[in-house]
Order: sequence, then structure tokens, then C-alpha cells
Amino acid sequence: MTKEETTWFASWFDTPFYHILYKDRDYAEAETFMCNLTNYLNIPEHGKILDLACGKGRHSVYLNTLGYNVTGVDLSANSIAHAKQFENETLNFEVHDMCKPYSDTFDAVFNLFTSFGYFDNLEDNLKTIEAIKADLNETGFGVIDFMNSEYVIENLVPENVKTVDGIDFYQKRRVEDGFIIKDISFTVDGKDYEFQERVRAFTLEDFEALFEKAGVYLLDVFGDYKLSKYMRKQSERLILIFK
Repeated sequence: MTKEETTWFASWFDTPFYHILYKDRDYAEAETFMCNLTNYLNIPEHGKILDLACGKGRHSVYLNTLGYNVTGVDLSANSIAHAKQFENETLNFEVHDMCKPYSDTFDAVFNLFTSFGYFDNLEDNLKTIEAIKADLNETGFGVIDFMNSEYVIENLVPENVKTVDGIDFYQKRRVEDGFIIKDISFTVDGKDYEFQERVRAFTLEDFEALFEKAGVYLLDVFGDYKLSKYMRKQSERLILIFK
């Protein structure tokens, strides 16, 4: 059996199976979110946005169609190689570690769809927020769109099977040592695979503590992609606006 022992996000995100499993994500909802977000932040016309942990670049591409100058960065070399086909004069992609500051500053830095909290070392989460701060220009805003951990834990489905493109993905979920963990197993062409997703179950209070250490200021908190009020037990998302 093939079991990935390296840093889980570096291996799992770099496989085609990750993108197969999540191919049915609601991108129309995501695009509505980005319209709401850019309008709320009043990002200047042709403003610069850094899409941090951009994956294959779908959302960077959409932001670019709205008229923004977008840079998408991700640790996955395979994802960036795919995204580069969409590049133009105002849309660029690059392999980059989000724990480190980028070489430019932006009107906004977006970290979308729970692309945070992967690290075993707590210090790396702080480094990421410090890097976002360094990536912002004088009037720029940082955005972290995270799961609402309290809602997720309360509604956790212990196990299920999801079939996509003829592949049966067996998914088991649990909370352990402050992480929400999903074990994923499947078989393709007679070969067995196992992967694991581990995301630290950060709460609003955890983010507030990280922001204080990083010297950034929390401006607003929303609970969904319509930018509704955050409600601890009911909201599915924890969307943080800071600078």
C-alpha cells in the first residue's frame, strides 16, 4: 500500500486525486464570495491581489476577469504548472511558500477556502500571518477564509464513501490533538492509496491571539460567503478581515 509520509499537504495537493475528489466544489458560490469581498473591501480599479495558496488558479483567473492584477502562489509545483496556461499581462502564477513574505506588496492578500492551519508547528501559522502583513501595502487588507471549527466539529460525519469519476474515496473523520483529521483511502488501477488531511481546529479566539502576536488588527468577522454576521454555533465559515 502506498502511504504518503511526507508533509501531507505537499504530497496530497500535488496528486491528481485531490482535484478529482473535490471537483464538485461550488465555484459559483465562490465567485459570488469574491465579488462580495472585493466590493466590501473597495479594492481600487486594477488593484493588486495576492491569491495565497491558489491551487490550480481558478479563483485567481476569476479575480483577474473582474479587472484586478492578480498573482497566484502555491506550494504545489503541479498546480502552478497547470495554472500557468492562464497567465497574461495582469495574471501571474509562481511556486511560493506562504510562510515567507512575497517579493511585492498588494492591495489585498486572500487566503481562501481553509488554506491555513496545515502546519504541525504552531510557529508556522504565525509566520504565515506575519508574511501576509509584510505583503500588504499601506492601505491593503488581509483576508483569511477559514472553516468555522466549532460548527464543523459539531456536525462532523465520522465516515462516508464519495464516488467521483469511478473512484470510491473512503473518508474517515475525527478530532485529535487539536486537529480535524480526515483519512482518505481509495484504489486506482489495482493500487491502494492512503492520504490524510490535518487542519488545526482554530477558533476565533485562536486567530485573535495569532493576530496580536503578529501585530495585525482584526477589522471584521463574517460567517458565510454572503458576508453575513458570524455566529459561533451556526456559521459554516470564519472569514477574517485584517490589516
